[in-house]
Amino acid sequence: MPRHSARLRPALLSAALVAALVAGGCAAPGPAGDGTGPHRVTLRNCDREVTVEAPPRRAVSLNQGTTELLLALGLADRVVGSATWTEPVRADLAEAERTVPRLAEGTPSFESVLAAEPDFVIGLYHAIFTDERVASRERFAEFGVPTYLSPTSCRPEAAVLDEPVRLADIYREVTEVARIFGVPERGQELVSRLKQRVTEARRKVAALRLPDDFSVLFWFGQTESPYLAGSTGSPAIMTRALGIRNAYDDVRSMWPQVGWEDVLRRNPDLLVLADLTREGPGQSLESKKEFLTGDPAVARLDAVRAGRWLPMRGTELNLTISTVDGLEKLADKLVELYGGP
Repeated sequence: MPRHSARLRPALLSAALVAALVAGGCAAPGPAGDGTGPHRVTLRNCDREVTVEAPPRRAVSLNQGTTELLLALGLADRVVGSATWTEPVRADLAEAERTVPRLAEGTPSFESVLAAEPDFVIGLYHAIFTDERVASRERFAEFGVPTYLSPTSCRPEAAVLDEPVRLADIYREVTEVARIFGVPERGQELVSRLKQRVTEARRKVAALRLPDDFSVLFWFGQTESPYLAGSTGSPAIMTRALGIRNAYDDVRSMWPQVGWEDVLRRNPDLLVLADLTREGPGQSLESKKEFLTGDPAVARLDAVRAGRWLPMRGTELNLTISTVDGLEKLADKLVELYGGP
């Protein structure tokens, strides 16, 4: 991922940033309801209070999932930079995404983010707001830039969570971001559509006669000690919503690394495979399939021998609005497998 080791001088950055913030803050109010008029919003976000004095006009999104949320809320014209793309954008958002500059395909540098003169920065993962990735939220605050971290990722991904993340947490993010941008009605409409889709997917699966011991395993990436879904992330949301069992529902972290010997012992009925665009063993769908069928031990899994696998986008397996896309795909796959006469 592209990173810049050199640091820009704070005084130079501050001058450019202050100019941008003053320009945004003093602009004339937009038409009623367009989300650009003056307003002040303060809310609690993870471990800190976030305040915006006016709806952001120069937002930078640090992750694909947050960019797609902004696009889904019709805010493409107020996004001046995106980054950390792991796959092609959702098809329904492709046209809007073409208008948004990409600061980096991978992780952007702190300097490149500030150079876009943002008045708001949003990120999906806890790690993105660290000095090892972009910069801490404190560093952005030093330049007067408010930040927002997805409330589904307040803690590191490897953390053991007392409570799993829920669909309600994703809905909360949608409504909070819409409120920050001054378009609360758009957030309410999006949440309503997501809820309707979840209800329909549940209805499909409720009508099926699944095996009593049915389980599904979600494989995100890597062949050696692969990252598999535990009981607290997006895949767990899908399985709970559909009333089925996640093969690793006894592990309370989002993506634990597990040995294949244990996978063989659990012998899941269905494999969900992340189709990632990044390089490396066990990243793309084809790489995963080659490993599953080529490894003599893993090829003994019942799901591999029967070819029972389902590809999903990385953003569907992460905590984003696309979790609902993944939930629908899983429901349709179950109907395909068990919906016959």
